[in-house]
Parts: sequence; C-alpha cells; structure tokens
Amino acid sequence: MAQNKFLSAVKEKWNDNSIADPLYFKRSLQSVLFKIFAASLILGMCFSILYPLIKLFPMVFGNIEELGNPDVVWVPINYSLISFQAAIRLCYGKFVIVLQSLLYAAVTAGIQVMICAMAGYVLGRIKIPFRNLLFALVIFTFVVPPQSLLISQYLRFKQFDILGIFQLFTGGTVDLINNPATLYLLSLFGFGLKQSLFIFIFRQFFMGLPAELEEAALIDGCGFYKTYFKIALPNAVPSIMTVSILSFVWNYGDTYYTGYFHPEGPYIAMKLSQTFAATNSNNVITAVQTWYDAPAASSFAFDAVKQAAVLIYLVPLLIVYFLVQKKLVENFERSGIVG
Repeated sequence: MAQNKFLSAVKEKWNDNSIADPLYFKRSLQSVLFKIFAASLILGMCFSILYPLIKLFPMVFGNIEELGNPDVVWVPINYSLISFQAAIRLCYGKFVIVLQSLLYAAVTAGIQVMICAMAGYVLGRIKIPFRNLLFALVIFTFVVPPQSLLISQYLRFKQFDILGIFQLFTGGTVDLINNPATLYLLSLFGFGLKQSLFIFIFRQFFMGLPAELEEAALIDGCGFYKTYFKIALPNAVPSIMTVSILSFVWNYGDTYYTGYFHPEGPYIAMKLSQTFAATNSNNVITAVQTWYDAPAASSFAFDAVKQAAVLIYLVPLLIVYFLVQKKLVENFERSGIVG
C-alpha cells in the first residue's frame, strides 16, 4: 500500500514536469553538491580541531611502559590511568591549590570588570577633555609589549610608596614583591592582564547605547552615578559576560605576572610550568618509575604525565564554560540584535 502511494506521488510529480525540467534538475544537483561540500568542509575542520585531542587518547590512557610503541596509533594496547595518577600526585596533591587559583582568577576578573566598565563608560559616553587622547593611550598600552613595562612596575612595587607617606611615617618603603596584593593592585589601576582590551570592549559597547536612555534617565531625576548603575550597567550584560569569561580564563592560566610579582604563590599554572620544565623531566620519569614500578618508562612517560596534567587543568574551565554557555550565547545574540 505504501509502495503504491509512493509510485503515484512520483508519477504526479513527473506529470507536473518539475522533475523533467532541466533547470529544476540543475538546481537540485547544485543544492546536493553544495550540501556535500559544506558537510565535508565542516567535518574536515572538526577533525583538524579534534586531531590533537584524539592523538592524546592513546598517550594518556595507555600503559606507561608501552608509550612510543609504533604499533599504537589511535587505541592503546593496554589501558592504564597511571598518567593521571602521577599528574595528580605531582601537581594536584593539595587540592587547595586549585581552589586558590580559581579564587584568584575570580577575584581578579571581578576587579577588572568593575574598573574596565567604569573606564569604558567614561571614554564612550562622557565628553571630557582629551577623551580621544586618553583612549589612544589605552590602546597604546595594549600594543606595547608588557615586557617593556616590567622593570618600572617591578621597581615601583619593590619600593612601594604613596606620595611619600610611607617614607614620612616609617622611614622606608614597602616591599610588595611576592605579595598577592601586587596582582590585585595591577588590576585595580588598569595594568592587569589584557585590561586595555577589556576597556576597549566596554567603550565600544557603551558608544552604541542610544542617547535616549540617558535622556530619559535625566528626566526621571537620575544623576551621573545612578544613570551608570541603573541604566548603563544593566544593559552591558553581554560585555560583562564576555570580559568576565576572558579575564577568568586568562588569569587562571597566567604565568607572566604571577611569576614576576608573586612567584611563590599558590597558582596551578605556575605549578605546572615548574613541574614540567624541560630541566625537570628526569625527576618526573624517575618518580613514575619508582611510584608505579615501571622501570621501562621512558621520555614518553614525561609527555604523557604532562598532557594528563594539562587535561586536569582544563576541567574547571570546561565546567565554567558549560555553566555559562547558554547565557553567553543569548547575550551575544541580544547584543547583535541591539546593534
């Protein structure tokens, strides 16, 4: 019965001359070829992105003594979690270091969002003298390599003083190097990690806000601060989400500022860079051989443990992404509609 209905439908379509029409056939063929090309392109891009992760699978989940075996390409011969166990023992033995790193990244992100939003609002909406020059200086700090500012920043925090007040009352300056307050002060005064970029993002967003919003707030009796906190800031949720995510991710993985201004701090990125430095490879291999009775472990074991540690390091970032991805996409769409 179903076959008869199908044949009758085909006959009706053929009698309608739509299938027999050469132009219709050409367009249908073009549509099919385009879909095949688009699908192939997407699959190729996905494979290129996922290829490094696919290659990691036999390394981190394989037997530590079988690494480097030419017969192992995509699937390990014997499965093992020794790489993850060694990574946890080397870098994540004290779970508090992960919590401290997450707390540092979250607090720094909060400071940067607060400061950059205010700076972006002033540069984007308030007509102050030399506004364009100030914005050019902000962009200049983004273009200039941070290494060129390192010496002056380091000396300033090494001999920290506020208008000579400390020198006057204590007879000396304060050494803030290797103190977490240094990192927060950098963000508070606009010199944190990529902070000029965040100011640029907020400035561009606030410039696109309709002037009618501020005029209506002024008619309702709102002053400058109330207009900012009640009108401008609630509408800047897309920019706040973007800057928060970028700031959190970058500060969580920062080793430059933490390495110079707080080298002994409890930061997981610093711990990873120190543990898996090239000069420390023999120590890692020896530890794996001793802990897990694997005398045949070679230099491939060092790479396997390192990659396992990086995968564990990415877990908090993936959790944050999955928690906020829906809201982030909605904000991007909303900002696109408004723009």
